[in-house]
Amino acid sequence: MKLWSRWVQLLDRRESAFPLALVRLAASLIVILHISRIWEKGIYLWVWADDDYGGLRNLNGGFLERFGGLTPENVQMVMAMTIVAALAMFLGIGTRIACVATALGYGYLADINGHAGGSYDELVKNTLYLLVLSGCGRALSLDERLRPTDGMTTAWPRWLMIFQLVLMYWMTALQKVSSSWIPVAESDALFYILQQTTWQRFPLPLENLATIYPLTRLATFGVWTWEQSAPLLLLAYYFRETRDRPGRLRTLFNRYDFRSIYLLFGLGMHLGIEALMEVGPFSFASLTLYLACFHPEEWASLRQRLFVRGSGR
Repeated sequence: MKLWSRWVQLLDRRESAFPLALVRLAASLIVILHISRIWEKGIYLWVWADDDYGGLRNLNGGFLERFGGLTPENVQMVMAMTIVAALAMFLGIGTRIACVATALGYGYLADINGHAGGSYDELVKNTLYLLVLSGCGRALSLDERLRPTDGMTTAWPRWLMIFQLVLMYWMTALQKVSSSWIPVAESDALFYILQQTTWQRFPLPLENLATIYPLTRLATFGVWTWEQSAPLLLLAYYFRETRDRPGRLRTLFNRYDFRSIYLLFGLGMHLGIEALMEVGPFSFASLTLYLACFHPEEWASLRQRLFVRGSGR
């Protein structure tokens, strides 16, 4: 019962809604920019419209079947409604309802065609649903301006976002069991990935790739090892919460701030992916959850330092 009480106390702890508000802003921008790009390029006609209207395959339109099916006009209507909802979510107007509408709209579009999109769709949807259940509208929102509150919310949505991040990285690593990934074998996964036109952001001459083959092997080893160590991030948070207790491992984790080191590596990895590969909004959807990895007091300290530095200038 004592352990359970500590667990409940951790999840039910009240804290500033500022980190969740940052996640809300980033997630809404991802939805707006992603759907807008699909609309601008006309990609929706291929992947979301039925084959009778120029789509690549016959699709089940769900509730839209009652209104004529997946016609270009109907798909555009859902896209427009989702963008408007995401904009309201960004501004914090009727925040919880806006989050619900954005989650439903994006979820519908992402699930129309199982052969289009990617794992980033599931990540964005999970993030949106967590925002629905959170108090993300209690900071950086028009709702908070019009009807001020104490700006506080429960901590468990933020902890679930951290767990989502750990689970995503660790499960990804556990699936990379081929000889192209594991350290004791070739470790040439990235070398071949960079040659696949499906993933390339721009063509890379083969002779240039051959010269950096050892570097790609090192990067493959680093990414695989980093993803496999994702559960240590949860351990790092536990040690931060219990830093007043003894223990050499706890002292080591807190002295070198394992959490920041881990997230810094992840930031570099995602920026590298974004620079070299076309993976949709995956990198930015992942980095959105990084905003929840820092305690509200850390964000407040950063804001204070930036304010003082700006005032000095």
